[in-house]
Amino acid sequence: MPDVLTLRETAEFLRLSERSLYELARTRRIPAVQIGGKWLFPRLQLDRWLAAQADAPGSALRLDPPAILAGSHDALLDWAVRQSGCGLALRGGGSLDGLFALAEGAAMAAASHVLDPDAGTFNEAAARDALPHRPIVGIVWAWRSQGLILARGNPLAIRDVADLARPGIRVAGRQPRSGSHVLLMHLMAEAGIRLEQVGFLSQPALAEDEVAAAVLDGRADVGFGIGAEAAARGLDFLPLFRERFDLVMERRSYFEPPMQSLIRFAQSDRFAERAAQLGGYDLRETGRVAFNV
Repeated sequence: MPDVLTLRETAEFLRLSERSLYELARTRRIPAVQIGGKWLFPRLQLDRWLAAQADAPGSALRLDPPAILAGSHDALLDWAVRQSGCGLALRGGGSLDGLFALAEGAAMAAASHVLDPDAGTFNEAAARDALPHRPIVGIVWAWRSQGLILARGNPLAIRDVADLARPGIRVAGRQPRSGSHVLLMHLMAEAGIRLEQVGFLSQPALAEDEVAAAVLDGRADVGFGIGAEAAARGLDFLPLFRERFDLVMERRSYFEPPMQSLIRFAQSDRFAERAAQLGGYDLRETGRVAFNV
């Protein structure tokens, strides 16, 4: 290993993201020098710094996460983030990507709806796997109806998940690391359907609204998504599953102003009215602690 490491080499050595390492260097919390616009890290001093961290675990280095809400897409959540003025920025991706961003320190919270089929619970197992030994809390955002989004009038008479395997049926699915994909794979397995039997579109939808748009545009005959997106486009909807959608974060982040502002807004009459307009949401547990690990 060279005596002086680059940002990328040091990130690999410390098992940190380059973004996190950059923040450490920028705030002078790790031995580093900036030359010609590039950060360099002397290996000998880096070894000593790392040993000092190991000798004093109680002072372990923790960066404040940025005010970013990563993970799953939800129409009501997107609207609330904008309308509440909470200051959170949205980072798209699936539920598992959001939990990974949370683990990397790249987000303050993750929007997640990952089913644990064995326990019949949501998000806790996935959060434990992504953030072991971290103080994590899950806050209920809403319960949602997941199911099949269909063309108006359901011209192909699709009645259940088993119909997805019918020859010629074009299905709009989600990316593999999304909570919707995890749930659909579970429902297909319960129905005895193999992945290769289903005619998924070549490009998965990256958000809930893209699923409904594919059906509305005629690119897909059916999609798997939430009732709110079907209602927004005047499409038919066949509910199959009731799921819990949570905001997952470290306990300390729960008390930060952006999260408190968003959760407080979710208790307002305006929020309840919007949820009723969208349809498919149950807010009776919104704001409740779902799990605390």
